[in-house]
Amino acid sequence: MNKNVWLLFACQALMNAVMSGQTVMASLVGYKLSGTALNTLPMAIQMVAVMSASLIAGYAFPRFGRRGGFWLGCGIMMAGSLTFALGIYTGNFVVYCLGAIPAGLGFGISQHLRFAAAEVADQHAKARAISLVLAGGVLAAIVGPEMVKRTNALIPDHIFLATYLYLPLLPVITAILLSFVEVPPAHKRTGVAVPFRVIFARPDFVTAVVSSLVGYGTMNLVMASTPLQMLMCGFGVAASADVIRAHSIAMFAPGFVTGRLIQKFGVHQIILAGGLLTLGCVAVNVYEPPLYVTFMVALALLGVGWNFMFVGGTTLLTTAYSPEERVRVQATHDFIVFGSVALTALTSGAVQATQGWDVLNLTVVPPVLIAVAVVGWHWIARARVAVA
Repeated sequence: MNKNVWLLFACQALMNAVMSGQTVMASLVGYKLSGTALNTLPMAIQMVAVMSASLIAGYAFPRFGRRGGFWLGCGIMMAGSLTFALGIYTGNFVVYCLGAIPAGLGFGISQHLRFAAAEVADQHAKARAISLVLAGGVLAAIVGPEMVKRTNALIPDHIFLATYLYLPLLPVITAILLSFVEVPPAHKRTGVAVPFRVIFARPDFVTAVVSSLVGYGTMNLVMASTPLQMLMCGFGVAASADVIRAHSIAMFAPGFVTGRLIQKFGVHQIILAGGLLTLGCVAVNVYEPPLYVTFMVALALLGVGWNFMFVGGTTLLTTAYSPEERVRVQATHDFIVFGSVALTALTSGAVQATQGWDVLNLTVVPPVLIAVAVVGWHWIARARVAVA
């Protein structure tokens, strides 16, 4: 892994730390300001914005290059944190929800850091570069929740306000690090853009989307409501922050080895393993008592499952486009994936409030089984092509 990949790793860590901290606070602040099942609405809006960021990325990267596009994302994310702060200071739920728009756009643009890593790595090391950059979330899992724990009560009259005033420092540091990254120049579009019907006709693309979509969507469905569920079970903010931190570490720590596992065992096998781990999370949440250790183990399984499915899906995606198509295909992939994440964030609180924690978890099972079937089909199809 070269210097550029490690710098992108650091950038991913800082940008994910903002989201990691937001994950701890979002449902709690939303519940306090709204007092209803709309507590996960800010996270849902943020995920819609993450989805929409694919449109901005598709416009910005070809014109301004990777560095310019990421700088834009840093500025937008700063605006999001400051708007969140304004919502808390005024006690206005609507303003707080509005902050989710720039916060999501900035985070969505930063998700292309993993694609930039694949572009600066050697051909044989793309899977390792992708997984390593995503592993930056390990630092985020420490920094984000720890910032929440240490700063949430610094302004006693406005819980979490100080945290949102500190968070803009992270995108500033990211922007500085990006100055030292050597990334490919802006790729000028030539000819007619590849039609979407052509993109969706590619088995590699479909399988990559299904893997990433199910991995990210099911993870977010359970994770978004976990802090509130823990609060209802008698656990405080510190306990929720610790569980979310353990979950985040489990999401990103495997990134140090996932690329090598894919090289050794194959991308399909790793995605299928991720699906099984996600089902393991459901089993723990449904059949075990709601103890602190139960939440910790379940969210850890969920995190590793997400990593295997999302890294595997992203790795498959790199085989689904030519160089001149890369931004368009990548943006299409992320638009679909984060659209599902937005949907799960919106429905998570409502399902938990109306159907309960067990039903929320069991909702994960059908999409995981569908993903397993699609990945298995693609694995067999590739094997037949290889034999032929």
